[in-house]
Amino acid sequence: MKQLKTILTFATLLLSLVFTPAWAISLSDAKSQGLVGEQLNGYLGEVKSSPKISALVKSINSKRRAAYAAKARKAGVDVNIMELRIGERLIQRAPAGQYIKSPDGQWKQK
Repeated sequence: MKQLKTILTFATLLLSLVFTPAWAISLSDAKSQGLVGEQLNGYLGEVKSSPKISALVKSINSKRRAAYAAKARKAGVDVNIMELRIGERLIQRAPAGQYIKSPDGQWKQK
C-alpha cells in the first residue's frame, strides 16, 4: 500500500511538471485579454493583477531591462532615454483594443 501511494504521488508530481507550461499565459494572450498593457517607460504593466500575470510581467520586464541596457550602451545613451524611446514606439504600435497607460497614469483601451 505504501509503495502504491509513493508511485501515485510521484506520478502526480510528474504530470504536474509536464503540464504546468500549458497553464501559463502568453504575452499576446494577456494583451488581447486586457490583462497587461504597455507603459510610457517601455515596460509592461498589470491592468488586472493575479499571481500568474505578475510573474509574466516580471519575466518580460526583466528581459526588456537587459535588452534596453545593451541597446543604450551600444548607442551611447542613458538607459532611461532608451526606455522612453522604445516605450513610445510600443505604445504607437499597440493594436486597437489593447491597453496602454496614459501620461495621467490611467489604463485606456487603444
